Amino acid sequence: MTPQEAVSIVEMAPRDGLQNESAVLSTADKVELVERAVRAGARRIEVTSFVNPARVPQMADADEVMAALPRPDGVSYAGLVMNDRGLDRALAAGVDEVDVVVVATDTFCLRNQGVTTEEACRLAASLVRRAREAGALTTVTVGAAFGCPFEGEVPEERLREVLGRVVDAGPDELALADTIGVAVPTAVSARLALAARVAGADMPLRLHLHDTRHTGVANAVAAHAAGVRTLDASIGGAGGCPFAPNATGNVATEDLVYLFDRMGVDTGLDLATTVSTTAWLEERLGKRLPGALLRAGGFPTA
Repeated sequence: MTPQEAVSIVEMAPRDGLQNESAVLSTADKVELVERAVRAGARRIEVTSFVNPARVPQMADADEVMAALPRPDGVSYAGLVMNDRGLDRALAAGVDEVDVVVVATDTFCLRNQGVTTEEACRLAASLVRRAREAGALTTVTVGAAFGCPFEGEVPEERLREVLGRVVDAGPDELALADTIGVAVPTAVSARLALAARVAGADMPLRLHLHDTRHTGVANAVAAHAAGVRTLDASIGGAGGCPFAPNATGNVATEDLVYLFDRMGVDTGLDLATTVSTTAWLEERLGKRLPGALLRAGGFPTA
């Protein structure tokens, strides 16, 4: 495969992977999780969210985590922000990237962020402007881009409208999120094509996949075929959304690494190191994670 076909996997385990778990990891364990991801080859890691700890207690030590992280060359740390206070904290903590979320439906957006989608779009524009002025790379993620747990189908015209507002905010990157894991490859192809038309050729696209219904790997292949080269994943498949009923974690990082390795597509990630971190994370969380590779193993050798 050519370098243009290589895939960059944004490691979500420290943030999306931990935010919905009943076990709350210590700050030291969160830092070790990030360090393990870096040793596996991860170069973009969403390490935390700067949100109200009363709503997401698993992220209460966001500032402490950022302060304790090593800063190796070539590694970019992202933080999720929902409002100006969160952005202030993220910038003070020294994040390299800021991720802002706009949920495509009003019902889910109100539950997730306490504002309507229109209000979230206006806020996103302000946050992106401030973050870019501070020198941070900015991503706006459109949540529930493939379906909503409260409103069901998200019409294509609704998504087009939200994408247009988000693109006008001027982020460096646009992400579509299958927040509740309902997408299938045909929907991925169609909605990424829509995003490309709305955003234009110069806007990098990214896909945030959840594996609630075990379509995440298939959707990753569809995204790669559609030309998307940046995918979100979580070690072990840990995580979920606290405000979306029955939503499980991101597609497992190691499952994508195995998939793309066998396809001849470079991810820059070491499979064995990633799988060993899944075993470590299971011990820390006290539960079995859904990723397949820890138990199935990689391709058998003679």
